[in-house]
Formats: sequence, structure tokens, C-alpha cells
Amino acid sequence: MTRLAADWLESAAAQAVCAMLTGAGHQAWFVGGCVRNALIGAPVADLDISTDAWPDRVMALAEAAGLRAVPTGIDHGTVTVIAEGAPFEITTFRRDVETDGRHAVVAFADTMEEDAARRDFTMNALYAGPDGAVVDPLGGLPDLAARHVRFIGSAEDRIREDYLRILRFFRFHAWYGDADGGLDPDGLAACAELADGIDGLSRERIGHEMLKLLAAPDPAPSVAAMEISGVLLRVLPGAASGALTVLVHAEGAAGLRPDPIRRLAALGGEGAKAGLRLSRADEKRLARLSEAMGDAAGAGELGYRLGADEALDVLALRGACVGAEIDPVSAESARHGAVQTLPIKPTDLQATHSGKALGAALKAAERRWIDSGFVLTRDQLLS
Repeated sequence: MTRLAADWLESAAAQAVCAMLTGAGHQAWFVGGCVRNALIGAPVADLDISTDAWPDRVMALAEAAGLRAVPTGIDHGTVTVIAEGAPFEITTFRRDVETDGRHAVVAFADTMEEDAARRDFTMNALYAGPDGAVVDPLGGLPDLAARHVRFIGSAEDRIREDYLRILRFFRFHAWYGDADGGLDPDGLAACAELADGIDGLSRERIGHEMLKLLAAPDPAPSVAAMEISGVLLRVLPGAASGALTVLVHAEGAAGLRPDPIRRLAALGGEGAKAGLRLSRADEKRLARLSEAMGDAAGAGELGYRLGADEALDVLALRGACVGAEIDPVSAESARHGAVQTLPIKPTDLQATHSGKALGAALKAAERRWIDSGFVLTRDQLLS
């Protein structure tokens, strides 16, 4: 039997929450991402527990155990229990009663098998008891070992239940799939056939999935598959994946961390603001990167105007468009420009200029200073 070993599982908090349930005769199974990631040695963020106890029962047991319980999604069977400062999302076994491609009406179920059947991918339907014993009701362990992202049962049925699973299929392959292998052919074919279902999803859900996909260490193969299957154009009309592969390589060579907005700029396309519902900060940053990719500013000026980090983003994007890495000399120039400060101020020009003429004179002096490589002094600029 496969057994899970993880610090979070053996913690006093985890054991206390499980004992709260099992001590009252209920089941307690860690499920989903925490089990999947622990088995492959990936970081674990969220701790989810499935149980046959109904939400009101979970609330009562937590109160009796002196633990704080928050009804975060009680209508859907979820209660968050806080133990020693750590949140545990406890959800009653569920089964789908009705789905419309966006939302599901669920009912509480009695067995793990019913609960597992309503999940998306086999690697997400793995359960681990408090002792670490892993239960695999749907054959997820071999898929996880092979890094094979496979829909549970019929890919078409799973997608029709929630069309967001199309994007999740590509995202999960980017994060957990075999980097040297292709995507599951049945899943890919179903995504291509049902891609028009994406049009009915909220832009917020689409944007959330896309940014998580683009944050993967190397999302390029998944995004290329999205383009081939017609999914990418549904999400971002006019986008193309060609530059992304080069960009990811250039990021690694330059020591740049994965960044979804930088990578989104490499895809191009139209309507990212509305189509992905970006935050205002992300929207402005994407606009700056996209504009700077096509202007004539040199590396030093990029650093001066955008700062070193964003200037390196632009240099990486420019290089990706022509199949090149960041030139080390340009990178150093960008860093040099980022620490420069224009040696004159508007007040230095007020004796001879005013109004619009003052702004024009200051802009002209700044241009001369930048073109000099930031070496002109205050006196030289004012003479």
C-alpha cells in the first residue's frame, strides 16, 4: 500500500482535526492537491479533508473540540476548521445532481467513491487517511507516477459538467504533466470539440486559470496545444504561442522568475483586459510591456523609465520575438539606467521658460541626457 509521509500530515493540528471526526465515528480523508503534491514532492498549499459527516455535524464537533469553525461554503458542504492557526477545509462527500457547464447542484453522498467520481482528473481523486495510507478509487496513482493528466471517466462528460475544466486540463499538464510527453489524446480531442463552451464562462474564472497556467515553470507546450486545438483563440483572440517557448528559455538563462504577465505579453492578442478581467495593476503593467516591446527606446532608457526589473522583462520579450536571449551588455545597461536621476529640475529652467515651453525644454534636456548615456552634468544641460 502506498503511504504518504509529510510534515503537515504528522502535525498536531492535522491529527487533532482528524481525531475530531474519527473519534465521533466519522471518516476523515485528506484529498486532492495536498495528497497529489505530497506524493510527487511538490509544495502543499491547501489542506482539504473529505468526510461523511454533514456540515452541521462538523460545526458541532469543532465547537466541542474547542476549535474554531467557519461556514465558508456550508451550502456546498464546506466548513473551514482552524487548528493552531492552520485552516483545514472539511467538505462532506458530494455527488452532482445537476450541471450546466458552469455551476453544479450537489447533494451530500455517503461514500468516497461517489465523491471521487465527481472530480475532474484521476490524480486529483487520491485520498489519504490520518495514518498516511493512500486510497485510490479511480486509478490515479499510475497516472500521477506517469505525470499523465487524465479526465475521470469520459472527458466529454467531465467537460460538459464545467467547461472551465478545458483550461484546467492545460494548466494541470503545465504544472504536473510529463514535460517530454504530449497531452492525453482523448482529453485534448474533447477540449477541441467542446471549446465553444468556454464562451459561457465568466471572464474572471478564465483569467484566474490563464494566469495560473502562465505561472507554471514552462507553460509553452500546454499553450501550444491550446493554440492547435483552437482553445487559445477562444480565450485571447489574435494570440500566438510561438514566442513563448523562446521567452521561457530566455528567462531561465537570465535568472528571471516565471511571470504570467510577462508571458501574457509574449502571447499578444486582443482584449486581455476584458477577456481575462485583469486587475488594474496587471492591466497597466501589461500595457507598459506591450508598448515598450515595440518602441525604439534603448536598454538604458528602459531601465531609467521602467526600473531594472521591468526593463529586463522588455528585453526578454524583444529577444523572444526574434529568437534570442537577453544580451548581457543590454541587461547591464538597463540596470545602469535604473539608478540614474535627471540632474536638473523644472525650477532650473523657470528663469528662461514657462508654461508649455518649460515642459518642452525639460523634455529636450532629458532626451539629450539619455542620449549621452546619462553623462551630461547639470551645468552642461543648462548651458
